[in-house]
Amino acid sequence: MPGDQRPDRRALLTRLHRIEGQVRGIGRMIDDDVYCIDVLTQVSAASSALRSVALVLLEQHLQHCLAEAAQSGNETLDAKVTEASEAIARLVRS
Repeated sequence: MPGDQRPDRRALLTRLHRIEGQVRGIGRMIDDDVYCIDVLTQVSAASSALRSVALVLLEQHLQHCLAEAAQSGNETLDAKVTEASEAIARLVRS
């Protein structure tokens, strides 16, 4: 859709491939017996990158799926709100 503010799939996939590379790098660091604090720093960076992707996806859900359900006025709105609340709770706990 023109003017759509959602990041496209390609951008999200690029971010995920970068994270995948980070995780492989962490595995190599462990294989190479790198200093624990350095490994933990990379684990923290990868975790932060995953949280960032999760927040983008959550924002998309709220702006589009939840907004569409609210505009349609049907009973799926309650289910979508519950679904979003549960996703937010999982993110907060992680």
